[in-house]
Parts: sequence; C-alpha cells; structure tokens
Amino acid sequence: MLTLYDFMGSGNGYKVRLLLAQLGVPYRLVECDILKGETHTPAFLAKNPNGRIPTLQIDEATHLAESGAILWYLAEGTAFAPTDRLARAQTLQWMFFEQYSHEPYIAVVRFWRHFLTKLSPLQELDLPERLKKGYAALDVMEQHLASRAFFVGGRYGLADIALYGYTHVAHEGDFDLGRYPHIKTWLARVASQPGHVSIDHKI
Repeated sequence: MLTLYDFMGSGNGYKVRLLLAQLGVPYRLVECDILKGETHTPAFLAKNPNGRIPTLQIDEATHLAESGAILWYLAEGTAFAPTDRLARAQTLQWMFFEQYSHEPYIAVVRFWRHFLTKLSPLQELDLPERLKKGYAALDVMEQHLASRAFFVGGRYGLADIALYGYTHVAHEGDFDLGRYPHIKTWLARVASQPGHVSIDHKI
C-alpha cells in the first residue's frame, strides 16, 4: 500500500490526497507537523532529503517528492492525465504556472496569515508585493476561465487539481475571491466532481 507523508493544512499535499480519493486508491496517511520541524528529522530526511511534504512512499525503497511529480505518477493511464500531446503540454504549462506564479504568493501569504501568530518585519515588508503578485495570478486564471469550464481540453484533470489546491483557500490569506466570478464558478464545479474530499478530510 502507498504511504503519504503530509501536513493536513498543505495545499500541495491536498492535491495528492484529492487525486487519491478521486481515483479510489487506498493509502496510509502519516501526518508530519511542519511547524514542529517533523520533516527535518533524520528519519524523514532519509525519505526526502529536501525535507518537504508531500512525500509518497511507493515501496520500501522508493519515495517520490514534489506534488506535481506525484500527481503525474498517480494519474498516468487514467482520465485525469490527457493523452493528447498538446493537452499534456498545456497541463504542464498550468502546473508550472501554479508553482512559479501562483503558489509562491497565494500559498505563502495564506501560510503567513493562517498558520503564524505574527509576521516578522521582513514578512511584513514583503507582504504587499506578494499580495500584488497573487492577485496577478488570479487575474490570469479569471481571464482563462471566462470562456472555459476547466483549464485544459474542456474536462476536469490534473491542471484543475493543481490550481484548486491553494486557490480554494486563498481567502485564508485574505485574497478577495469575490472579484473573480469565473474562478468562483470553477471552484464550485471542481468541488462537485465525483470523489471530491475537503482539505481537512482524513482517511
């Protein structure tokens, strides 16, 4: 059985848990509290030297890190991963967008405001720029979704899962999603997919 090392508040980990639930794949969940440094113990670093969650244990000797890589591993050969060459590239395009233009701003601000009791002076200084870039990412998503039900190929897939993870909790970072009607409609559409589970769902 697969073993997933995860922190329940993580949008990156949630992407993997959501896909596992929708695939109906059984797995064992091992919770790691990143706020207590549990991903930097010698035992965890032996599994993932980068000290991050999610980390998927495939067998006794094989561990896979990085949420996007895990998603592709799990989705390969299923309806969640497109087979068309262009659709696969477009899916990767949106997954890279999420990691480079979305997650560093929306997820980071959400972590600061939702999990930390107080921001450092440097974080306070950095906050306005991260908010600005987070809204810029939401603007790109809103424009794309104005004429589409899902991100790639007119059907629910990995690109949607990747972007849903942190977008649906962006309000926890005080991002105003009320400004984005197409994103809100898409969020509801994703939440209505078969097998959907919430970010705090435990197996």
